[in-house]
Amino acid sequence: MIETFLVPEKTTVSGKGDGPTVDVSAAASRVFLLTLDITKIIEQESLEVSVNGSVDGTVWGAKPIVVFPQKFYCGQSPLLLDLTAHPDVKFVRAHWEVARWGRGVETPMFEFDVRLKEIPADVLREATAEAKALV
Repeated sequence: MIETFLVPEKTTVSGKGDGPTVDVSAAASRVFLLTLDITKIIEQESLEVSVNGSVDGTVWGAKPIVVFPQKFYCGQSPLLLDLTAHPDVKFVRAHWEVARWGRGVETPMFEFDVRLKEIPADVLREATAEAKALV
């Protein structure tokens, strides 16, 4: 089971950037839980985090596979990363953009991380069966 960080724990950023490349090719399941955890910010700024996929870990897709809603405050946000529609993707990485406006220092500052945790196949089967029972 894969469990790692797409953005290392308590990373501080003031501009756009990319996290490390993570190999997900050994995953038994192609579905992952992402958790964005923002631990420090300054006022009047925004953070946008997306996840891109790659076949070889070198060339990255032009469009992200999944994007967190834009964030302005501290807190945790979960998001599902489903790679079943992207069978060729073997590597993923996070990309972030930051912006700041208003008074004071113009440079944004965020401290955050993004965790990636594979969802076990048996949990997915159980959740799918429960969802179908509700329909």
